Amino acid sequence: MAKEVTNREENYSQWYNNLVVKADLAENSAVRGCMVIKPYGYAIWEKMQDKLDSMFKETGHQNAYFPLFIPKSFLSREAEHVEGFAKECAVVTHHRLMNDPNGSGVVVDPAAKLEEELIVRPTSETIIWNTYKGWIKSWRDLPLLINQWANVVRWEMRTRLFLRTAEFLWQEGHTAHATAQEAIEETQRMVEVYAKFARETLALPVVVGHKSEAERFAGAVDTLCIEAMMQDGKALQAGTSHFLGQNFAKAFNVQFVDKNNKLDYVWATSWGVSTRLMGALIMTHSDDNGLVLPPNLAPIQVVIVPIYKNQDQLAAINEKVDGIVAKLKAMGISVKYDNADNKRPGFKFAEYELKGVPVRLVMGGRDLENNTMEVMRRDTLEKQTVSCDGIEEYVQALLKEIQQNIYQKALDYRLEHTVKVDTYEEFKEKIEEGGFILAHWDGTPETEERIKEETKATIRCLPLEADEESLQPGVDMVTGKPSARRVLFARAY
Repeated sequence: MAKEVTNREENYSQWYNNLVVKADLAENSAVRGCMVIKPYGYAIWEKMQDKLDSMFKETGHQNAYFPLFIPKSFLSREAEHVEGFAKECAVVTHHRLMNDPNGSGVVVDPAAKLEEELIVRPTSETIIWNTYKGWIKSWRDLPLLINQWANVVRWEMRTRLFLRTAEFLWQEGHTAHATAQEAIEETQRMVEVYAKFARETLALPVVVGHKSEAERFAGAVDTLCIEAMMQDGKALQAGTSHFLGQNFAKAFNVQFVDKNNKLDYVWATSWGVSTRLMGALIMTHSDDNGLVLPPNLAPIQVVIVPIYKNQDQLAAINEKVDGIVAKLKAMGISVKYDNADNKRPGFKFAEYELKGVPVRLVMGGRDLENNTMEVMRRDTLEKQTVSCDGIEEYVQALLKEIQQNIYQKALDYRLEHTVKVDTYEEFKEKIEEGGFILAHWDGTPETEERIKEETKATIRCLPLEADEESLQPGVDMVTGKPSARRVLFARAY
């Protein structure tokens, strides 16, 4: 089955596309640029949702839901915001169809034109801040900490499953605060939530940092992000958290009476991650045999496959395995015992490898006699014969080891492919090799744009954690002008 997946070295892009489809994660839909997320892919997304949702609630946030449609006039109120999203907006102009008078199906009823066009949400800041105007009157109403799980539409011309689609799933947090400091702290808190989630659940070793002004969210004063490195050396922005200042509060006239009885505009944040995380997960860990899923995220953590000669032997194996399954489930481990007779064991092995199941247990007739099972770990493909006595504890420890190993492997890869350069010639050479480059930048959008045009590399972030040398002033590699510090460059998805 793995033969159906293109080798990474041959064609990384094709390998990714093959893997998404062959592992039953998603497929292209009848609607151009949109995807169907299949049950196995959605099960992974649900696990992401569950974990993130609990982390949001632990930090005091509540879930709500806001309309899919946004009046066009709302987008006009925040100039930077509308400029940032204008080219990606899907617009609803009519509200009714009618039978074609010529008899060929249905047509848009010209009499059903909307008085004001509606935008299918590309993000929800405008509709939410128009709502908050009715919710916030006094400092006693603050902070307002709201999250929503939703779908959004950004009309992309070049699409790739999970990475860039016209419609995608995400969460978006929108909070309101009495002071700038509170909002800034919220922005920092939520990017750290994302970083913790990425590292501990997705096994993604992300870099946390500030976006350059040119790469900020449209309408934000500051944007923090988490950046991950894929196996082809490209960066993928895995999550963002924005300090919006008072921009949206002023645009929608959201004011409150503070403790001193003075009227002021509230301070805002927004933050989000999307089904893009699925792409990050695949491209960071997987191999030529298929998916490699971190145990903390795998819908099936352990699969058990019997090998038997006859029904009597199968019955004996079933009885033995049932006890092991019960103990594993009692430990909170998700297990599938695949004793269906519609597929040969070899086919099952290939299928579960392709789907990235972290641990595979096999019991044959000899194993039954010897009270053993063959254990294979998906991350290294190593096999070991283990006694059934205490196998539950063995598997539990193995899952933790696999989680850590997957993370460490990805971290080592990132560190090995991160370099410092001081000249533009060296930069142009190294960027072709892929990976992250730490280089000095003079802080101007002109230099940033020139580098982007000439090398297709962008400033991914100004890392929060950096070695002492990277934080020292230097000289811009392009202009020779003073630079405050090194910043992180890469080509990106």
